[in-house]
Amino acid sequence: MADNIARVFADAIATDPTRPLLTWYDDATGERTELSGATLANWVAKTANMLVDEAALGPGDTAATLLPPHWQTAAVLLGCWSAKLTVVDVPGDVDVLFAAAGGIDAAAAWSAGERYALALDPFALPMREVPAGFTDFVSTVRGHGDHFTPYPQGGEGDAELLARAEARAAELCLTLGDRLLVDVTRHPDPVDWLLAPLTAGATLVPCANLDESRLNSRTASEKITHTLP
Repeated sequence: MADNIARVFADAIATDPTRPLLTWYDDATGERTELSGATLANWVAKTANMLVDEAALGPGDTAATLLPPHWQTAAVLLGCWSAKLTVVDVPGDVDVLFAAAGGIDAAAAWSAGERYALALDPFALPMREVPAGFTDFVSTVRGHGDHFTPYPQGGEGDAELLARAEARAAELCLTLGDRLLVDVTRHPDPVDWLLAPLTAGATLVPCANLDESRLNSRTASEKITHTLP
C-alpha cells in the first residue's frame, strides 16, 4: 500500500509527462483548462517551494484549504503534501491557510500564520484586489522554482488518505490508462476527484456545475472510460 502522496503523483506522470493529466471544466462559466502532467507538476513544485522558502514551513506543519474543487486546488493540495504538510479540515490554528476569494469570510474561523487567497481565475491571472490580511497566491507562487524534491517519507495522514483513495479506485474499477470524469459539485472530496484516479494511474476530468446535456458529447470527446456523476 502506498504511503507517500508525492510519490504517487510522480509515478502517475512518469510514463508520459506530456499527456493530459487533468482537464478541468466549469459548465457555469464555460471554462475548460487542460494540464499535462508536466504542467501540473510545475505548479505543484512552485507551491511546495513557496511553502518551504517563503513561509518557512516543513514536515509536521499544518495547512487548511478552504477551496472548492479546481485545478488550482489540485496544485495547492499536492504542493502541501509534497512539502509534507498535514492538511486539516477542522477550524482552529494552522500554519498556512488557502482560501478562495469568494469564500474569505469562512477564514474567520481559522487562525493562520500565512494566508493566501485564490481568485481561481480561468487564466490564473493575479487578483485585482487582494483581501486584507491575505497574499495573492498566483502572484506569489509564480516567482518560485519549477522543481521540488519531495521528502522521501510521506507526511502525517498520507497513508490514511491513500488507503481511502485506493479503495475508491477499486470501487470505481479504475486501472492504468483510464480517464475518469467526476461531477465535483456532487463529489467534492479530493479523494474522489484527485487521489483515487492518481493512485490507479488514471487521468482526471473534474467538472463543476456539470451540464448533463453535455455528458455524452464530453464523454466521447475526452475519451472517458469511467464516470462519477
